[in-house]
Amino acid sequence: MSNIDRQREHQANERTFLAWLRTSIALIGFGFAIARFGLFLRQLETTVTSQNLPTSSFLNSQNTGLGLVIVGILVILLSVWRYNQVFWQIEQGNYKPSRLMVWFTAGVVVLLGILSIPFLLWREYSTPNTPSSPSSRTERHPEKLLSLPPTLKRQTKL
Repeated sequence: MSNIDRQREHQANERTFLAWLRTSIALIGFGFAIARFGLFLRQLETTVTSQNLPTSSFLNSQNTGLGLVIVGILVILLSVWRYNQVFWQIEQGNYKPSRLMVWFTAGVVVLLGILSIPFLLWREYSTPNTPSSPSSRTERHPEKLLSLPPTLKRQTKL
């Protein structure tokens, strides 16, 4: 094999490694975003309803996000291993393609995608607060009906 062909093969190997690295970073980023957005929605719902909501089952956004982060880290480790394996195969002149990493990554991402479908479809329906309901905000805090928010108080004083 000529030096130019060998150089092209090594560069292709590096590009493939960098593509796997970008995929890993995307998985880690999506995992982080899913976990934090789920936490944000939980805090928002707690603030709006003024109730401490029970933690849901094992399948929640934080665990799904954590799963994506772990898969991203595993893909980095596998891609480094595969890069080195291909590097030495190119050097020895006996390159053998392998689809193991492609199938592994696709399978895990599909599995996590299927596990995230319930988050898109699941809605917790709560009974709306009515004026006659004892859990109504206005009955618990009647002074809030008569008071202005601090920003409006400052504006009316000017």
